[in-house]
Amino acid sequence: MDLLLPGSFMLVNTSGKFAGQKAHLLLPHLKENDTHCIDFHHYVSSKSGSSPGTLNVYVKVNDGPLGSPIWNTSGVPTSTWNRAELAISTFWPNFYQVVFEVVTSGHPGYLAIDEVKVLGHPCTKTPHFLRLQSVEVNAGQFATFQCTANGRTNTGDRLWLQGMSVRDASLKEIKVSNIRRFVASFNVVNATKQDAGNYRCMIRTEGGVGVSNYAELVVKEPPVPIAPPQLSSVGATYLWIQLNANSINGDGPIIQREVEYRTSSGTWYDIQPVDSTSYKIGHLDPDTEYEISVLLTRPGEGGTGSPGPALKTRTKCADFLLLRTTS
Repeated sequence: MDLLLPGSFMLVNTSGKFAGQKAHLLLPHLKENDTHCIDFHHYVSSKSGSSPGTLNVYVKVNDGPLGSPIWNTSGVPTSTWNRAELAISTFWPNFYQVVFEVVTSGHPGYLAIDEVKVLGHPCTKTPHFLRLQSVEVNAGQFATFQCTANGRTNTGDRLWLQGMSVRDASLKEIKVSNIRRFVASFNVVNATKQDAGNYRCMIRTEGGVGVSNYAELVVKEPPVPIAPPQLSSVGATYLWIQLNANSINGDGPIIQREVEYRTSSGTWYDIQPVDSTSYKIGHLDPDTEYEISVLLTRPGEGGTGSPGPALKTRTKCADFLLLRTTS
């Protein structure tokens, strides 16, 4: 069933307005669980031929931040009514609000929005996205979002991953499953904690714009021990240590522990996995200084942190046993 939203009309006369002034039309909160399409008409006119301003459309989710526009027009005067459609995929239990905005340019003219409808069927010229899933990666890795859509995409369409208060991500590739479905992949390259936040899939077509739900990018820091390991006992060819890795910088859970040890002089070093809180490092050289660190790993690619602070210690001198022979 189609629904014409009451009071969904805005006319802005930009004559005498300074550049940058804004007017807003806020639609009621919508919570459509089934596939639907929002349809509206827009109008721009100017006697001088100069653009009177810009039309922007925003989609606020759960009364959250306004975010970036999902659709806009530069306000080129046509003096005719033009139609656009919004394929909004915001899933239960979320609700959303469409906000129309006019930003004046300082030139006289008129901008208008009218006949905003909620149509009980898919958009005809704009794909609808399926639910976007959240992604977790370790810092420094590529975070890949898979945006699956019902509908067709053409060469003139623009696809991007829009971040809320974080950088957008550009398109990596498109794979067409069939004539009614495609998957667009996006990479957030070398993800850092600053890239963590909410993202949504976007497509701009000739007929309008499609927008997905927000999904979260979680960026984890690989764990690093705060303190160096502790020395328990020392011999001429061995060192017993306590890992001392309960306190960390970064994120768990810890799925692997390793001991890295090297000679203080020279380039020799070795790494050994450890499955307990203490470890005996054997087959060492007598009277030699070693540096010992602990490496910790959390799940996921790139989950191994940098070596923790080093313990510097020296093995004991070797004991000599004099054997007496008799003739």
